[in-house]
Amino acid sequence: MRYVILAACGAGAALLASCAAPEKKVSAVPVDCAQLAVKFAPAGTRITAAESVPAGATVTGMAQPYPMPAHCKVTGRMHERTGTDGKPYAIGFEMRMPAPWNGRFLLQANGGNDGVVQPAFGNVVSGGATTNALMQGFAVLSSDAGHAMERSPEVGLVGGNLFGVDPQARLDYGYQANGKLAPMARQLIATHYGEPPKRSYMMGCSNGGRHAMVAASRYADQFDGVIAGNPGFNLPKAAVQHAWDIQAFSAVNPDIKAAFPPSDMKLVADKVLEKCDALDGLADGMVDNMPACQKAFDIKALQCTGGKTAQCLSAPQVTALVKVFAGPVNRKGEKLYSDWPWDAGVGASQIGFGSWRAWKLQGPIAGLPIIGALGAGSVAYVFSTPPKPVAGNPPALIKSLLDYNFDTDAPRVFATDAKYTESSVQFMTPPNATDLSPFKARGGKMIVYHGNSDPVFSVNDTINWYEGLNRNHAGKAADFARLFTVPGLNHCQGGPATEQFDMLTALVNWVEKGQAPESVLATARPGVNPDVPAGWQSNGKPRSRPLCPWPQQARYKGAGDINDAASFRCQ
Repeated sequence: MRYVILAACGAGAALLASCAAPEKKVSAVPVDCAQLAVKFAPAGTRITAAESVPAGATVTGMAQPYPMPAHCKVTGRMHERTGTDGKPYAIGFEMRMPAPWNGRFLLQANGGNDGVVQPAFGNVVSGGATTNALMQGFAVLSSDAGHAMERSPEVGLVGGNLFGVDPQARLDYGYQANGKLAPMARQLIATHYGEPPKRSYMMGCSNGGRHAMVAASRYADQFDGVIAGNPGFNLPKAAVQHAWDIQAFSAVNPDIKAAFPPSDMKLVADKVLEKCDALDGLADGMVDNMPACQKAFDIKALQCTGGKTAQCLSAPQVTALVKVFAGPVNRKGEKLYSDWPWDAGVGASQIGFGSWRAWKLQGPIAGLPIIGALGAGSVAYVFSTPPKPVAGNPPALIKSLLDYNFDTDAPRVFATDAKYTESSVQFMTPPNATDLSPFKARGGKMIVYHGNSDPVFSVNDTINWYEGLNRNHAGKAADFARLFTVPGLNHCQGGPATEQFDMLTALVNWVEKGQAPESVLATARPGVNPDVPAGWQSNGKPRSRPLCPWPQQARYKGAGDINDAASFRCQ
């Protein structure tokens, strides 16, 4: 018996020419891991290593050092070439195939600027994952999306953005790498196991969530289900917000971290809770009724009537927050991205890569907000056409955002020219984002989740997308796509939130058993996540809540432990 692996990329004739080779016949005889380096050689693909990894290896980035199963680890490169900048490019990848295998394939969509092949474990993308896809028996693929981050003192903080000068690297990063990788991965799986995967999935958060949403639009025939966490599906427009924020906060204090000390943002979060906590029927330190909160809370009420004190904000501070939460506009008042909701997670003060403060005000690199230290390079090299080079040192990066002109620079995210034939909006965002008819028709299922206090991509943008999707699908988007908003959650992790949840199992049950997720259990991490109040636990068990499909909200039943999800229902 032989198996035919189809390499259709599902994105039209223009892309098919650059996809993996079309049909490949694969022997049903399994190929040993070590032999894959010589026996797996489709056109345009080179295996650089294939090794068996014994059971027991542990993974960092999880709640505990859980042991991994025995698996075959394969690394390789696709479509090696020299770019227009004279530098070498390729789509680097890693595939891990476990024993035993559950018959499923997961494409692990990575975050940030990509540029690094993250270990292909398929960590469940939420705070402090307790499982991953490899542990569950998935064959998992990870990639660098077609470019390698440059690391040297000379390039500094823009080393992850320099690929933006190469037109093909832009396209691979935006969408084409996944279109080439998925068919190759299924072929590699079939070669190793002797049969192709029965189901194919994609999962990611942040830019990884964007990858997943783009895949559902461009590659509907490639995936049975996708998970898009805190998705930056309008990433070039969201990047315009970086400049907007830097200019607003710098008007308060050129030392951006001093514009709002942690105590001032905690004051804002406390006042949000004061006005909004009980709007869902229970004062529990969480804002479940987010829509009502936007009407109830007015940041201007926090403005000092006299001198600045610990209980109020200065007039420049209030002006800055009003501007930031309204979102960027040009001189004509035309919206350039989205507005943002008020939520209790704005007071999250970790200086890691997830918190509101780290992204907006004070991050781990030179004490600068991540939107300045890392985001400015993306604005300049990747999302502007043509690229607008900037030096990789912190002062130059911040200055580039301070000098950003919302009338003349913002349109560059829509621009094309003879060299860059697709704008950043075209290659980064899902085409026809609110019409997923092909994905729905093939039986595909999508789970999207988004933190209400995400400082990078506005949950309002995602809600607006979902409501548009619902309109375009006659009010029945929930038949194949569901959005879960997460109170307090910052960017993929962190914040005063029940941030630990397993969307992958929920998706598999929906795709394979027809069990649509009516709610998803989420748990807090007191003592691990410093933004979680110590009282969010009972009898040694951390607080749990049901995450509800939009527009439903978690509501207390009126009796029972308020730290137990069983005391709540979605309505």
